[in-house]
Amino acid sequence: MLPVVPSTRREFIRTAALGTAAVAGLTPLQRATAARAEKQAQAEAMIFELYKSLTADQKKKVVRPWDHGTANGKGTPSRLKTGNGAVDKLMIGTEYTKVQVELLDRIFRAICNGEQGYKALSRNNKFDNSGDFESISAIVHGEAEEGKKFSLVFTGHHLTVRCDGNSEAATAFGGPLYYGHSPSGYATTNVFYAQTKAADELFKALGAPEKKAAVMPGAWKDEHGGVKVPGKEAKVPGLPFADMSKDLKALTEKVMKELVAPYRKEDGDEVLELIKANGGMEKVALAFYQEGKTNEKEQWTYFRLEGPGFVWSYRALPHVHTFVNVTGKLA
Repeated sequence: MLPVVPSTRREFIRTAALGTAAVAGLTPLQRATAARAEKQAQAEAMIFELYKSLTADQKKKVVRPWDHGTANGKGTPSRLKTGNGAVDKLMIGTEYTKVQVELLDRIFRAICNGEQGYKALSRNNKFDNSGDFESISAIVHGEAEEGKKFSLVFTGHHLTVRCDGNSEAATAFGGPLYYGHSPSGYATTNVFYAQTKAADELFKALGAPEKKAAVMPGAWKDEHGGVKVPGKEAKVPGLPFADMSKDLKALTEKVMKELVAPYRKEDGDEVLELIKANGGMEKVALAFYQEGKTNEKEQWTYFRLEGPGFVWSYRALPHVHTFVNVTGKLA
């Protein structure tokens, strides 16, 4: 039997106190989760502070039950949905005090990978069509207190990100992500251009046999309900990572590195650990889709990396829309 994974800072400290033998008995994924719990302590503590500061009237507006959106335990809870725009129509600038806004800003920055990560997720601090940080939403799901499940969900134009203190077990980013930016993904002014560039380098490195497997027509279909992940034995379209040459594998890993780059390292590490736990990159396939007209400079519209419990669907044209879902909960 595997040891119970520490899912909170308190549990991590308790496990560490048992000595190195207890920590050594954890699986790689469990050790990564434990390390993340410790690293997330700063953001987690700030969410506890925010929750404690909310008045009763504020809680009626900006706090949802953990399973909000379900009926008799069925359906997708709202904490796991992605949105385009301020889904709850409750803007940070109008629902929170100045001190709370400053705290929310610090929490948002804490889940970014430094200034470069913040620049990407905030779209140069403009939050795309939202205009600014105070025009997006921040909703608490559950009870943000030690030992209880919670998830703070930020939503805005082309944005869904979370901080949940590992309340959502075996799930990267606390649930499905959504990000985008209004310029074309091929434009250097797009904050996610590095992701397009890395994928395009991989596309151009494909030989004729690889392109036959990897490139296909297909209309963009991933929208705001998020994307469902393939099951354990699902066959996914595209060029299998297992069939790639050494050079193509290196370029695919470079794409993965760029995809997780905007998020704090602990969250990026969890993505890779979950992929590994679900069978590794050998179970992942890559597909480039050509929708409508393409040209020599812009040869693909979107790509999908997917495998058991994992989908990263990145659209470059006409502008960036991306949906991500990474979980260890396999059907």
